[in-house]
Amino acid sequence: MMAKALIIYAHPAHQRSQANQTLLDTIAGIADVTVHDLYEQYPNFHIDVEREQALLLQHDIIVFQHPVYWYNAPALLREWQDLVLVYGFAYGRNSQKLAGKVFWPVLTAGASHSSYSESGINRHSLADFFIAYPQIAHLCGMHYETPYEIFSSRQKTQAAMQDVANGYRDKLIALLAGMTHG
Repeated sequence: MMAKALIIYAHPAHQRSQANQTLLDTIAGIADVTVHDLYEQYPNFHIDVEREQALLLQHDIIVFQHPVYWYNAPALLREWQDLVLVYGFAYGRNSQKLAGKVFWPVLTAGASHSSYSESGINRHSLADFFIAYPQIAHLCGMHYETPYEIFSSRQKTQAAMQDVANGYRDKLIALLAGMTHG
């Protein structure tokens, strides 16, 4: 049986994001991949926690795909984490219902890779700003996959962005193949 991936997509201005649209277009049609757009589903932030938890349980690979907003995830994804990844479901004694799943962040940043360095304007790597992600995976018993970081997302040519999106698709397909159940 093929593994299933859930793309938790959070972008409050999706229509203005060439990078994220290209990423989504490139993975469209891959079998057993569900794209779940939080801002489309919950424009008023009224999250259906039971529905979200059921979606997580139905998938083997959980991808957080989002832009970097002020060194963090968009507000709705942060709210989603607070409400959905709760004690007794995602973590706690005898209640790691996400244990064994893969957690893979896919981050788009408008700034350059060099700006996310000790000597850059942001003074830290992008991973430093998302230190909570590996901890979430650890607490939930999930396998943490190295983030797919896309820099200078607004400046890339369409061809360059397509190359990045092809890498995303290839990695997602490899993760799905690696988790295929016999």
